[in-house]
Amino acid sequence: MSVLTVSRQFGAGGKTLSKLVAEKMNYTFVDEEIIQLVAEKARVSTNWVESIEKEAGGKLHKFLSGLVPKSFVERILDDDRGYIDEEIYVDALQSVITKIAETDNSVILGRGGQYILRDREDTFHIILMADKDDRVRFMEKHYNLSPSQALQTVNGNDKRRMNLYRKFGREDYNSPHLYHLVLNTSKLSIEKAVELVCDLINRNQ
Repeated sequence: MSVLTVSRQFGAGGKTLSKLVAEKMNYTFVDEEIIQLVAEKARVSTNWVESIEKEAGGKLHKFLSGLVPKSFVERILDDDRGYIDEEIYVDALQSVITKIAETDNSVILGRGGQYILRDREDTFHIILMADKDDRVRFMEKHYNLSPSQALQTVNGNDKRRMNLYRKFGREDYNSPHLYHLVLNTSKLSIEKAVELVCDLINRNQ
């Protein structure tokens, strides 16, 4: 069993690459499912989990249930449930990502996977980076955004990423020493990056 964690600067093509690698390797691609899993574990709405990911602070005092689990979600959840705040969010995230890694061959996008799974021998960590201008153009092209919308989206998600890692007490998330492979998509096509990632996994299984 192997797991790939993908960290990325927003707009560098991390989601696109993750989906392509998962398809080529026949792995499970995991992204937004993590929000649902954490929400189910804490018995809160996905909106509250998303608010924790976006904001560095703030009180959460409303807890909602009633989410409909999917088959993959059902394979991960257990009965250890409670309320949620930032500390509980980080604990739940660590539990959920660890269980995903133990359940299936997976490509896990973002959310600190490179830290949570850093000691697992069957896990590979990569990061995608690119110049901001290229990231903005990527968002324009692939998400049909205007230049101003694309810039705002990139800036907003860069801040969101920084806030998330602050919850882990980490500021080194772009440091090369955390990763098996650093890919600069300003210099590599997504197709070539996918090829390199798949080769990394295949050569080390």
